[in-house]
Amino acid sequence: MAWEMISLRIMFVLILIFASYHLRPQGISPLESILAGASLGLVFVVVEMRLEKARLTRLLGATFGTIVGILAALMISHLLSMTAIEKHEQSYIQVTLLLLMAYIGLVVGAHKGDMLNLAAMGGLFSAERQPRKSCKILDTSAIIDGRIADVCETGFVDGTLIIPQFVLRELQLVADSSDAQKRNRGRRGLDVLQRIQKMTTSQVQIVEDDFPALRDVDMKLIELAKRYEAKIVTNDFNLNKVAQLQRVPVLNLNDLANSLKPVVLPGETMRVFILKEGKEYNQGIAYLDDGTMVVVDNARKMISKTIEIAVTSVLQTAAGKMIFGKYEERPRQERAEVSQTTNSVSS
Repeated sequence: MAWEMISLRIMFVLILIFASYHLRPQGISPLESILAGASLGLVFVVVEMRLEKARLTRLLGATFGTIVGILAALMISHLLSMTAIEKHEQSYIQVTLLLLMAYIGLVVGAHKGDMLNLAAMGGLFSAERQPRKSCKILDTSAIIDGRIADVCETGFVDGTLIIPQFVLRELQLVADSSDAQKRNRGRRGLDVLQRIQKMTTSQVQIVEDDFPALRDVDMKLIELAKRYEAKIVTNDFNLNKVAQLQRVPVLNLNDLANSLKPVVLPGETMRVFILKEGKEYNQGIAYLDDGTMVVVDNARKMISKTIEIAVTSVLQTAAGKMIFGKYEERPRQERAEVSQTTNSVSS
């Protein structure tokens, strides 16, 4: 579809260049005619691309405002024709007034177009409005988390998954980070996106919409959700709260996980890599592939080592999941007995 649009635009510009070259308006030279046709074609293409991204409510508002402005200008021009103003001055005033009123109507109508309720106009716009209700925007944290891919694979997520271009840029920055842990999380997020794109049960759409006036990615996501009337899929606690204040619906993966059975149960064993020291005495901190923090007791001296721990509890909240475990080092005497037994068996 993208290549078809590009080919159509190129053909349109070439037709304008051909027409301008043969007609030569104002008696200009052939080279100037070609440049004029190319410039005019490029302007039209840029305007068309801008209009393509505009919401239907804004287009309707701009059209209605422009019509009202032109009608108002015609009425005023008719009144001016009854005055004693000279003909050439009257024509100048009428043309200026027409352009001014059309421009004011266009701008005001476009801004007020968001107030239009398309649902009240019957079933004319229901086909376009309905798909937007099922759109879901993926946040960077939800992509890196990875559980959204499992949810999509089961078919519980319907509609179109929207991935903004600014989220992809943020994900790429994380994947290119000098920190090994951040780099692994970023690459994991890219792998999750590739996995979702290959699924037949999900429709993925990458959008170019951006909000240059907003620097914070969370605020961009909220504005994008308002534009597409979509829900935000995230596990970011702060984004969840801000979106709720803005009356934007949010699908929190942590809330979903909180309502389901946890993957790790108390009493089970698991192997983790102790990355750093914990806040409490003799604690070690480890992280799973999805970023889940694992707090391990008696593991402070096992930093930079992979050990086997026993899970003691799992804490699941709206802010995320934490796993608590304990590392039990066998006494020296027990290890010595095991070693002697092994040697005797081998001999």
